[in-house]
Amino acid sequence: MPLNMNFMNTTSTRTISTLTSRKVMMGWISALVLVAALACSSAVDDDSAVDVASSAPVGTSSATAQDNSSVQGDSGQAISASATEVGDEIMGDVPVNADEPPPAETFTADQVVAAFESIISGVFQDSLESVVEISVSTAAGGASGSGFVWDDQNHIVTNQHVIADAQRVEVSFSDGRSYEAVVIGEDADADVAVLEAITDDVLVPIKLGDSDTAVPGQLAIAIGNPFGEEFTLTQGIVSAVGRSIRSGNQGFTTPDVIQTDAAINPGNSGGPLLNRHGEVIGINAQIRSDSRQNSGVGFAVPINIAKLVVPDLLENGEYVYSWLGVSGHDVSRLLAEALDLPDGTPGAYISDVIDGGPAQDAGLEETTRTIRVDSQPVDVGGDTVVGIDGSPIRSMADLISYLTNNTRPGDVVTLEIIEDGGKAVEKEVELGVRP
Repeated sequence: MPLNMNFMNTTSTRTISTLTSRKVMMGWISALVLVAALACSSAVDDDSAVDVASSAPVGTSSATAQDNSSVQGDSGQAISASATEVGDEIMGDVPVNADEPPPAETFTADQVVAAFESIISGVFQDSLESVVEISVSTAAGGASGSGFVWDDQNHIVTNQHVIADAQRVEVSFSDGRSYEAVVIGEDADADVAVLEAITDDVLVPIKLGDSDTAVPGQLAIAIGNPFGEEFTLTQGIVSAVGRSIRSGNQGFTTPDVIQTDAAINPGNSGGPLLNRHGEVIGINAQIRSDSRQNSGVGFAVPINIAKLVVPDLLENGEYVYSWLGVSGHDVSRLLAEALDLPDGTPGAYISDVIDGGPAQDAGLEETTRTIRVDSQPVDVGGDTVVGIDGSPIRSMADLISYLTNNTRPGDVVTLEIIEDGGKAVEKEVELGVRP
């Protein structure tokens, strides 16, 4: 059943009327209506009600009044929520019967916008006490960045590049409190560092989310100190997931990175990227710009990598990664044609095998020659990894992500490989320590 929307001018208010069926729960209009309903009812504190994907249909949401009642919005105007009456605000010629859901609530445009603003400002207010400005003194001068309280032991997480070569570190809160801090551990590969604030005060940890749940289009909220402007909020969306960025350890990359168009500028580094529930899904780390100013392309280290790394930084001061000892790239159309692979075959092509590394010891092959396909030079001869320990590998990013998130030095993994010539084989590799 299509979504029917009509804008109406009445004597008192401009309303948005919607008629939805069970099959249209996930439409964006339904999502906005649900946001408004949640902002106007006590159900806003219920996480199960906030999640559009898991909540009831709009017509039976927690904001629906079952006995011809109404809900008051921020403007004081009544929001229609009757489950039984069908008035002039219901558009279309659809009979109401037991097989049909009750009509949707109606909201003014102002109420929908106010509900959206309420989410943004609520996340900011709830998170602000856990966000810090970081001031660093080095032999070369000073620098600043952002961070957030990790736990109730006064540990603060930020980017490694923010505190690199620090001689003195100070963390400041929005209420004016400032404390000296010491570096507990740092990891240039993930661009993550842990500080400890020197104080007997109890610091409030921020809420941690799950970066694996981030998908393009979701709300993204950044808090930090761009250009020294303290505790600035910017908002946008998750633009993409699964990106890779160059790490501080040259030659390696950080996988599963979140891309956002929320404004990220110098000084935002180390600050939290939050979802609409106020949970950290990433640590703002880099921007892609020729001018070092926001260009709408920012990157955040996924919080799940921080969850992996931080415990070791607290205990040992470092995190030790496994190492396969290869470099390569995705299988392109030209490469698939050159290797006689079925059209569209995904995988990670091995272009270089590091001398003396685990991959060489296991007999993995690298590029041996260059041929031309459609007048383009294509390197061939190397192995193509299409799986690891039963998990499919569709790209080089997949291979790096699996090794980072699921393995440690000394682990033995089984690689599913298509050799030069098209033969499918398995090769076992004992992983080493990343140099």
